[in-house]
Amino acid sequence: MLDKNKTDLSLKVNQQVLNCEIKDQTGLNDFQKLPDLEQVAIQQVGINRFRIPMSFMHADESIMNHDCTAGMWVNLPKGKTGINMSRLCAILQQESLRQVVSPLMIETVLNRYKTEMRDSQADDEFAAASLKINFSYPLKQKSLKSDNWGWQYYSCEVEGNLDHLYLTVKYEYSSTCPCSLSMAKQYERDFEAGLTQEGSGIGVAHSQRSQATCKVEVKKDSIFWIEDLIDLLREAIPTETQSLVKRIDEQAFAILNGANPMFVEHVSKRLHQGLNSHHEILDWAVEIEHWESLHSHNAYAMIFKGNEGGLNRI
Repeated sequence: MLDKNKTDLSLKVNQQVLNCEIKDQTGLNDFQKLPDLEQVAIQQVGINRFRIPMSFMHADESIMNHDCTAGMWVNLPKGKTGINMSRLCAILQQESLRQVVSPLMIETVLNRYKTEMRDSQADDEFAAASLKINFSYPLKQKSLKSDNWGWQYYSCEVEGNLDHLYLTVKYEYSSTCPCSLSMAKQYERDFEAGLTQEGSGIGVAHSQRSQATCKVEVKKDSIFWIEDLIDLLREAIPTETQSLVKRIDEQAFAILNGANPMFVEHVSKRLHQGLNSHHEILDWAVEIEHWESLHSHNAYAMIFKGNEGGLNRI
């Protein structure tokens, strides 16, 4: 009896798998074009983690090729069983060979998804299409004092849909605790005055590597691009981690940190002012984390512009 049940199940599965009334141009079964019996719409259908090399034009007009990971999606309306996912990849590959990554390139890809993901020209255009590109973006960084430079890398994301364009940059910097700095200087003053004999007379404020993850919405035809956002972050938070230092640069970094003590609250307010002052930025949100050298926990802050219905998280 058990063997008969297994045989019946096998026959049923074979019928479902092999008996497809719709074939593609090669004669193979094309299940995605079968009628949608459930009549259920899906908000996003597509591909994540598609690896692709893409070209970027830097501010000095040099073109560099970067290893990217892309996600791409369209909506699936009622009445459709599936989409041709390889077509998403093919369109992105074609456009990445024709032009550098830019607002115009993203707009071109999205418009092609909207129209070319249809199975026939008689179908309605897709109402939603999205593209997200993740990559590491290298920039030359001059040493603070010496005549040297190194490559600084930024984890970035460009995300576009039919209505919005977003840029995200992860910016690493050093943060010196204002409270710790004040107590260290107070101790040094007391030691010099003979009020305490504890320690060596040198107090060291605690500092730590820190990160601001900044996401901004820019105009779809924006001239504001990745390096512009990095420049804004550098101006607001000047204690960026360094890629190549000599002793004179290390001392300059210590001086820079001493001139810019900051809690996560200070960083939040600096970025609030910088991001709100740029007319190309329509909306923004920032997540800030200081990986404390004093504590075993981290200091954290989240701040956003506050547009109604806008960004409120990264």
